[in-house]
Amino acid sequence: MKTRLLTLLVAAMCSAAPAGAAERHIMQQVVPADKLAEARALKNPLSNSPEVIAQGKTVYNGKGGCVTCHGIDGDGKGPAAASMNPSPRNFQHHGFWRHRTEGEVFWAIKHGSPGTAMIAFGSVLSDNDIWALIQYERTFAGSHGPGMMGHREGMGPGNMGGREGMGHRGRRGGKDE
Repeated sequence: MKTRLLTLLVAAMCSAAPAGAAERHIMQQVVPADKLAEARALKNPLSNSPEVIAQGKTVYNGKGGCVTCHGIDGDGKGPAAASMNPSPRNFQHHGFWRHRTEGEVFWAIKHGSPGTAMIAFGSVLSDNDIWALIQYERTFAGSHGPGMMGHREGMGPGNMGGREGMGHRGRRGGKDE
C-alpha cells in the first residue's frame, strides 16, 4: 500500500512540474547550509558487498520508487523525468559522486531536496534502506572513483586539492555531462 501511495505521490508531483527542464548544476548544494556539517558527518555503516548492493537495487526499483525519476540506468531519465524542473540527478555523472559525501546524499534522500521534485523518503525507507540504496546508486558511476565519499579530514567542496578536487577536465562549453 505504501509503495502504491508513493507512486501516486510521485506521479502527482511530476504532472505539476514544468516540462523541458535541465539538471541542476552538479556543484549546486542540496543540503541546507545549517544542516551541511551534520550531513557530512554521517558515514555509511554498510559495506559495498554484493548483498548490500542487491538490497539497494531492490529498494531503488521497489519501495523507494527511484527508478521512476532517476531511470533504470540511474541517468536521470526515468519515465517521469521529462516533466520535472529541475530534472532528476544523473547518478552516472562522475561529478555527482566526486563533489558530495555519502552523508549529503543520505540527507537528501531522507529529507528531500528543496526546490525539486525530490520528496523526503524518511517515512518510507529505513536508514538501513537508504544506506544500501546509496551503495547501489554508486554503481551507476562505474569507475569514476569515490571523490568526496572518501575525503580526507579538512577536505570538502571548495577545498579542492588532490584526488578530492576536480581531477577531471570535463567538456568545454555545453552541458556538464
